[in-house]
Amino acid sequence: MKISSFEHYKQVYQQSVDQPEQFWEGVAETFQWRKKWDKTLEWNFKEPNIKWFQGGKLNITENCLDRHLEKDGDTPAIIWEPNDPTEDHRVLTYKQLYEKVCQFGNVLKNNGVQKGDRICIYMPMIPELAIAVLACARIGAVHSVIFGGFSAQSIADRIQDAQCKVVITADGGFRGPKDLPLKNVIDDALVQCPSVQKVIVLTRSRTPGEHD
Repeated sequence: MKISSFEHYKQVYQQSVDQPEQFWEGVAETFQWRKKWDKTLEWNFKEPNIKWFQGGKLNITENCLDRHLEKDGDTPAIIWEPNDPTEDHRVLTYKQLYEKVCQFGNVLKNNGVQKGDRICIYMPMIPELAIAVLACARIGAVHSVIFGGFSAQSIADRIQDAQCKVVITADGGFRGPKDLPLKNVIDDALVQCPSVQKVIVLTRSRTPGEHD
């Protein structure tokens, strides 16, 4: 008898409830691990204190990118549709995205970023934002993505709270005919942020009259 997709879902869900360790072990087996875990679950009901996959080590970007390269390297990983009609849509395959993430990870390391450093990302909704996030994770840096509409004071507050070492931004962005001066906002915020040592800027804004 053929099992419907809904019936299959119910069976899988029930296993996750009745046998959570076995269920999540099965999910974890599909990942790429640098070191497999020693213990799946430790659960102390009294504290409570819950620990999953103790002893295991992985890099999230290797699971997002590397494990797809051999079979699906030429498959689109990002399909980006622009907000502005003056721009063309962009497609990045897994192989292209992997290369850009590794490249930008090296840029960060060459600019003094080390594992555990905090990085503020204040960028438009473009593929380079995803590249920056993945590059941070690749090298073990901690990223904080800040909404592109926040004020200089709101950005400064977040940078100070995290003691960010590096800021990644763009010289500007745009929505339709409206230009967004992202770098100017960052400049105003950094007056209050002595922890920031480097600002990496993507050239993004248009030349005058480009959207006319």
